[in-house]
Amino acid sequence: MEEFKDERERETMTETNLNDWAGVEPPRRETIHGRYVDLEPLDAGQHSDSLFTAASADGSDERFRYLPQAPQRARADFDDWMATASQSPDPLFFAVVDRSTKRAEGRQALMRIDANNGVIEIGNILWGPALARTRGATEALFLFADLAFASGYRRFEWKCDDDNAPSKKAATRFGFTFEGLFRQHMVVKGRNRDTAWFSIIDTEWPSLRAAYVQWLDEDNFDDSGAQKVSLSDLMPARDQ
Repeated sequence: MEEFKDERERETMTETNLNDWAGVEPPRRETIHGRYVDLEPLDAGQHSDSLFTAASADGSDERFRYLPQAPQRARADFDDWMATASQSPDPLFFAVVDRSTKRAEGRQALMRIDANNGVIEIGNILWGPALARTRGATEALFLFADLAFASGYRRFEWKCDDDNAPSKKAATRFGFTFEGLFRQHMVVKGRNRDTAWFSIIDTEWPSLRAAYVQWLDEDNFDDSGAQKVSLSDLMPARDQ
């Protein structure tokens, strides 16, 4: 009975904390500044040249494998996509711009934006070869998450095809919790997609944020850019 009492108290506390919940504002089309990258609202005139180079570089088939779009090797096809994506409110696309070169080396989006319930997702990620597996890519994820929770969102989501092992590994590295599998969730490019769901919630973010800040510090990298301490080693212990 004591365990039931504790659960009821927990439910009551949650309900009390949300009595004044009025939702949050949708994200704005504004630049998000970082140390290594800036996230700039996608702009067809400003980002098309460098982003096309990143998107069409060697390995494009693999980068587009789990995206809803086919590889955009023809500039005309890419420009058509840019014209549409740059005007979309949801997904809300941002270019990932390397602060040292001022080039857009990737793009990502805030999507499935549920301001009423404070839920938002990162998706449509395409990080080109100059960005993937760098501290800039990690910072690009961090900047989205930090914006979401600073804006009052309660839940930050990551979803991917269950066959996409690198994406699931990345979600775990970034501190997301696996929540389960939605079987036969979507049909993408003529094939079934079972979707793996991951999330970070607002109560988890302060300790995760501290790990990101420590990892992203310039002192955590040697002169060649190699990390001294991994992000995984800095992450708080997970409940078993």
